[in-house]
Amino acid sequence: MKSREKSSQKVLVGLDLLTSEYQNKVKDARVGLLYNQASVDKGLCSARDVISSVFPGQLKVLFGPQHGRGGEDQDNMVETSHEIDPELQIPVFSLYSETREPTDQMLEQIDILIIDLQDVGARVYTFASTMLNCLRAVSKQGKKVMILDRPNPLGGEVVEGNLLENELFSFVGPWRLPMRHGLTMAEMALLFKDVFKLDCDLEIVPMKGWRRDMLWPDTGLRWIMPSPNMPFFDTAMVYPGQVIWEGTNLSEGRGTCRPFEVFGAPFLNPKEIKTSLSPSYLEGCILQEFRFRPTFHKWIGALCKGFHIHVLAPKLYKPYRTSLALLQQ
Repeated sequence: MKSREKSSQKVLVGLDLLTSEYQNKVKDARVGLLYNQASVDKGLCSARDVISSVFPGQLKVLFGPQHGRGGEDQDNMVETSHEIDPELQIPVFSLYSETREPTDQMLEQIDILIIDLQDVGARVYTFASTMLNCLRAVSKQGKKVMILDRPNPLGGEVVEGNLLENELFSFVGPWRLPMRHGLTMAEMALLFKDVFKLDCDLEIVPMKGWRRDMLWPDTGLRWIMPSPNMPFFDTAMVYPGQVIWEGTNLSEGRGTCRPFEVFGAPFLNPKEIKTSLSPSYLEGCILQEFRFRPTFHKWIGALCKGFHIHVLAPKLYKPYRTSLALLQQ
C-alpha cells in the first residue's frame, strides 16, 4: 500500500508555482528566460508560452542551452545560432555559440533572468555549467536570477562516483561534483553561489510534492527529452555510468534509438565479457547481448557487437559501478 501511494504522488515543478504563487516576484520586471523543450508546466505548455501569457509584454529575451531551445541540434560540439522569435519578435540568444555566457549587451535588456532547465542527475551534462555561467554574468551586472526547480530524475538520496579533480574542471564538469550527484538544479545553483562566492540576487521557486526518494516515474511527470540523446528515463538512469564510453573507442549508442542503453564495437566479444563479469556488478539490471549499426558518430555504418542494459530495479541498480566494472573487462 505504501509503494502505491508513492507511485501516485504528483509533483508540481517550479514553473507551476511561478504562475500560481510567485507572480508578484516578477511583476513589472523585464524578463529573460533560459529554457528548452523540456521546460514545461503540468499541462505540457512551454515555459516560453506560459510566461509570455501570464506576464504579457514582460518577456524581452530568450536564451537557449546546448542543443538549442528546441533540442534541435544533435551532436556534442554543434553550436546553435542566435535568432529572432518569429511570434514574439524578441531575440533568442544561444548560450552554446561563440559565447557560453550571456554578455552585458544581452543582459542589459532584462531585470530578471529566469532559468528553467531539466537536469538528468549526472555531472557530465552541460546545463549546470550554463546555469553557473549565467550566475556569474548576473553577478557582474547586479541583476536578479530566478531558478524554477525540477526533480532530479535519479532521486536525491543516492550519490555515486569520484569527485572531479580541480585541474579537470571544464564545461562538462564545472566543479567537484560526483558523477551521480543527487542534486536538483536549484540545489546546484545554491551550491555554486556559495563555493564560487557569487554576489547575485538568487531566488528559488521550489517544487511541491517532490521527495528525495523519488525517481522520475514516482513523480507523475511526463518525460520530455531534455537533449537529443536522452529520449527516455531509462537513458538517464544508465547515463552516469554509460557516459564514460564517450572517452573510449566503443560506441556509446549514439546513432541508435537507444543511446547509452546500448554500447559496443566491431571488435568486442560480448560472451567473453559477460562470462568474466561478476554478477554482483549487475544488481538491478540485465545485460542482453546486442548487435547494432550506428547511423552516425563512432563506428558509423559498422556492425557493432555489445550489450543492451535493461534496468529492472532502478533503486538497486548502480550505473556508475556497473559501467566501471564493464570498462575493466
